[in-house]
Amino acid sequence: MDAAIFSFNRKKAATDKVLGAAKQFISFVNKCPSPFHVVDETKKLLVAAGYKELRETEPWAIQPLDKYFLTRNQSTIIAFAVGGNFKPGNGFSIVGAHTDSPCLKVKPKSKTNKSGYAMVGVECYGGGIWHTWFDRDLTVGGRVLVKNNGSIEHRLVHIQKPILRVPHIAIHLMRDHNEKFGPNKESQVCPVLATSVQLELQGDKQEDNKKPEGQEKQCDKHQPALVKLICDELKISPDQMMDFELCVADTQPAAIGGALDEFIFAPRLDNLLNAYTAVEALIETDSSLKSDPNIRLICLFDNEEVGSQSAQGAASTLQELVLRRLSSGGSQTAFEEAIPKSYMISADQAHAVHPNYSDKHETNHQAALHKGIVLKFNSNQRYATTAITTTILREIALKSGCPLQDFVVRNDSPCGSTIGPIMSAKLGIPTIDIGAPQLSMHSIREMCCTSSVSQAICLYKGFFEKYPEVFSSLKF
Repeated sequence: MDAAIFSFNRKKAATDKVLGAAKQFISFVNKCPSPFHVVDETKKLLVAAGYKELRETEPWAIQPLDKYFLTRNQSTIIAFAVGGNFKPGNGFSIVGAHTDSPCLKVKPKSKTNKSGYAMVGVECYGGGIWHTWFDRDLTVGGRVLVKNNGSIEHRLVHIQKPILRVPHIAIHLMRDHNEKFGPNKESQVCPVLATSVQLELQGDKQEDNKKPEGQEKQCDKHQPALVKLICDELKISPDQMMDFELCVADTQPAAIGGALDEFIFAPRLDNLLNAYTAVEALIETDSSLKSDPNIRLICLFDNEEVGSQSAQGAASTLQELVLRRLSSGGSQTAFEEAIPKSYMISADQAHAVHPNYSDKHETNHQAALHKGIVLKFNSNQRYATTAITTTILREIALKSGCPLQDFVVRNDSPCGSTIGPIMSAKLGIPTIDIGAPQLSMHSIREMCCTSSVSQAICLYKGFFEKYPEVFSSLKF
């Protein structure tokens, strides 16, 4: 009986740990409607753990056991912890992920009036499943550039109520709605903000004020009602608003779901799950930093969903410049010596086998929820995984008690890609592509298992702590 009680308590403790980690992740997701919020929340976690901010524009003096982070565009963040035994020329242990997700973004001139409705023009960012954005209670979140007493400030905004909606057309007016629905992204994916009737009652007439090019105010380019909501939230006047970048986001919060509380139903699982777990793993391995010969880094890039070709994307020189600066102070070839000693995990979400579309998955590579982080393979180099990088991570996972599973797409199916091939080709760092399994990828609401959060943290912690030991065991 005592053994049975012990076993029950142990299983309950494990379940509580999994749910606890999942709930903390959910809290993170709910605070992050845009990449700017992701970076801001990440900074808060790092600062609380003793990390200090660096600036690219200033000289650095990096010492063993230092912990720092830097940002670019306020939408990309790199954080690192210097091992106690690090010296220039030693390797880098890197987990890379991204801060952006497919979404609708408010256009530079978004003011649109149709059939008595005040509407907001949006761009489709990334490869979203756009019909899932219909009939959702939507809001906006992002950044605003504010002029304040001669200075220009970067402010975050997140309107905490439903203000937008993209309504479906009634089945009576489109009888083949259930057979085929492919909305025109320019004319039919346009959110409603208000009616002209109510706006006029409130004295907010929707007139087109023609201004010379270059002299438009925000209320000329955007619905005055939207500008007012943002200004009221930030406690500024419309004249102080210089510009903004706003993501449309669902107002329904992420949640634990399923009859057994085993699922996470949330927006932006791709790729906030890996961004969050990478940060947590870096912070939680502080106690083992003293004996590490490497520098541990997390690199969370913006713009992965549109190809990474930006100053703050993975295809930029940002990571290379950071690694070169961290290698300074050694021999003239310290950076070149460090690269082959390094290893990067490219962490992006993976496709779990879909019960209603199982024929879309390769028979021998059907990733399942709860069964571990997924290793991604593609012989056409859409993923950076090799036999060597796979063997290294399998050994780390074995030592850390982290389950893994394999994934490859069918030959008759297209394969997505990640920052992995981009970074490995640019820097020559041995790289592996992995991710937690999920369903509904690129929908406005995605689905994964609660286990993935703790499994990802477990794997990334094991990687930071055990990679130098596994690397030293390689005899080739």
